[in-house]
Amino acid sequence: MDQMLNAALPFAQQMLAKHGAFAPYAVSMSAAGEIGMVAAHAETQQPVTVDVLEMLYEGLRGQSHEIRAAAIACDVKLRPSGEDAIQVAIEHREGAVLAVVLPYKKRRFGGGIEYGTMKAIPSQTRIWRRDT
Repeated sequence: MDQMLNAALPFAQQMLAKHGAFAPYAVSMSAAGEIGMVAAHAETQQPVTVDVLEMLYEGLRGQSHEIRAAAIACDVKLRPSGEDAIQVAIEHREGAVLAVVLPYKKRRFGGGIEYGTMKAIPSQTRIWRRDT
């Protein structure tokens, strides 16, 4: 889980620093432990974030027999505060699920990003769904 967070989070931070935003993306870990980036290819120039997330989850579900873990990073607004945050939802095929959020603020003067305190939030299984 730590490896997945360490693989997913820095790219979001780089994109925020360079562009002030980032599109949702995923990171997967093969059965051999190799980390790879995963992107969704939308049909439109400016896809809706929810659609991109669903494409990423669909793609990862299709690879679920070949990978051991996956993480999806997206830009979210925390409730009830309305703070912007990077969210990384991590799943392992053995059933572990964890979501981590890292609040941030764009500095008005001087540019850059100021980060808050990282914390875990409730999450749900979306790739390796268990039938009960």
